[in-house]
Amino acid sequence: MGDPNDTGERLQKALAHLGLASRREAEAWIRAGRLTINGNLATLGSRVRATDQIRLDGRLVRRRPSERRQLFALHRSPGEALAAGSPLLERLPRVAGRRFVAVSPMPAVDGGLELVTSDGELAARLQRAVRGLEAEFSVRVHGELSAEQLERIGEGRLDRGTALEILRCECTAGGEGANRWYTLTARGASGKDVRQLFERQGALVSRVLRTRLGPLALERRQLRGQSRQLESVEIDALLQGR
Repeated sequence: MGDPNDTGERLQKALAHLGLASRREAEAWIRAGRLTINGNLATLGSRVRATDQIRLDGRLVRRRPSERRQLFALHRSPGEALAAGSPLLERLPRVAGRRFVAVSPMPAVDGGLELVTSDGELAARLQRAVRGLEAEFSVRVHGELSAEQLERIGEGRLDRGTALEILRCECTAGGEGANRWYTLTARGASGKDVRQLFERQGALVSRVLRTRLGPLALERRQLRGQSRQLESVEIDALLQGR
């Protein structure tokens, strides 16, 4: 017999954890009468325990409690798709789930470090956590920026009237022809924000790559198109902002 004090978790939350649907999608399935728990029609208030049998359209939903909290770090090339059916996601282990959620994804034209998970609840927690994390970006621009332009970028002002906390912005070695690379470190910045900071100062940005997010850095040995599954300690560090 199960623990009588174990009330389980809401059905839609359990399905989101398994990577089968978002909570909103799961709620739609419940309203449509597509889900049952131990043979009984599920309702929006239904809760499930590990021993309960969930069926979707009559088919058993396999529970994988040991595989929850799976999070992958991807090295995405600029322009490579990060959506259902894309080669980048198709290369992930099938046991990881069917539906992946990207955490604070970079704009499609840019790339670098990306985080994806099939655990909808974990994705939501990480999305909140990254707002307080430092992130590092490599930005390629045409030409060299002036000291005045760099100073204004360092102010972190965005079009929406808010300002980012910029910790560092400097030119780095390298570049091809007239192009120059700059490293920018900011707290809570998205790839879209970074591109906007430079373009507001008249810079012609050709590429933005995220190289670090909080304690997680893109490893040199992880080539473009490759992924690795994060350890539990790495996930905890991201969630705790360490």
